[in-house]
Amino acid sequence: MTDILLLGEAWGEVEERERTAFVGPTGHLLNQMLVTAGLRRIDCFATNVFNLRPPGNKIEALCGEKSEGIEGYPALTKGGYVRREFEKELNRLGDEILRCNPNLIVALGNTAAWAMLGKTTMKNLRGTVHESTLTVKGYKVLPTYHPAAIFRQYSLKPTTILDLSKAKREADSPLIHRPERCIWIEPSLEDLYEFDRLYLQSCERIAVDIETYRDCITCIGFAPREDIAIVIPFPGFQRARADYWPSLATQHRVYNFIKEVLSRPVPKIFQNGLYDVAFLLRAWGIGVKGIGHDTMLLHHALQPESLKSLGYLGSIYTSERPWKQMRERVKTIKRED
Repeated sequence: MTDILLLGEAWGEVEERERTAFVGPTGHLLNQMLVTAGLRRIDCFATNVFNLRPPGNKIEALCGEKSEGIEGYPALTKGGYVRREFEKELNRLGDEILRCNPNLIVALGNTAAWAMLGKTTMKNLRGTVHESTLTVKGYKVLPTYHPAAIFRQYSLKPTTILDLSKAKREADSPLIHRPERCIWIEPSLEDLYEFDRLYLQSCERIAVDIETYRDCITCIGFAPREDIAIVIPFPGFQRARADYWPSLATQHRVYNFIKEVLSRPVPKIFQNGLYDVAFLLRAWGIGVKGIGHDTMLLHHALQPESLKSLGYLGSIYTSERPWKQMRERVKTIKRED
């Protein structure tokens, strides 16, 4: 058993000659990134989805029409399904995983993610721990970019190193640990006062975040601890659910509650606080007191070459699911009267 299995796509020219995964330029780059992330290649087991070299080094050469594809597997490329003649490679991979029995599979690139998760959009998958659903089910999988992709787009390197650093942490256990959160949503006015009494009045700091639409604030969240938060809708400016608060008098009391919390001297934590603080002052006339740390700026100080969005920070520093992919999306169709 090994803690980490590194899963790539297929052999290249050097891999074909050596008949092993991640040698040559991609292997050298991977080894460098592993060392930077605090890992050693010798402590990992490395293999590929396909232990063969595709014609022209093009994975599309292994694909055909849906009628030719391996049963139960989605398309690997746009309209391209891996042909059934290569199913033996997936069987070999499954046997290798079972023999190795790793705590964590690092899926390097779209093909590896396809083989383990049935998904290929690496930008949305990377950095988040998933449970394998294909080839061998039930294994913990952390997707990130393939070293070959970094040769094409060098800006992906800092993110890949951060993902490998997370892999080091996640490899301690084969279990997926999700943090427990208690979030009060759709509160009543009484809920606001109760939450304030229980958590806000005695807290050491408050994380604050707003959501906006055009020139309006649609909701604001307060988190006095990492495991408890409240989200306060303020949809009076939106046509949808404009009647959430029963009256203008109630809306005014909610506004005063928010203003009072933000005026307390307790330290406030923001993500991109320069935007939120300015928006609160401009839209609602509320000046925030006790402005403290900004997670976006702190991350930028640590990792100036990487991205800085909240979803990105969540993928790096937490074990959360990719929450923005979990929300319901509604498509509005405009019709002529």
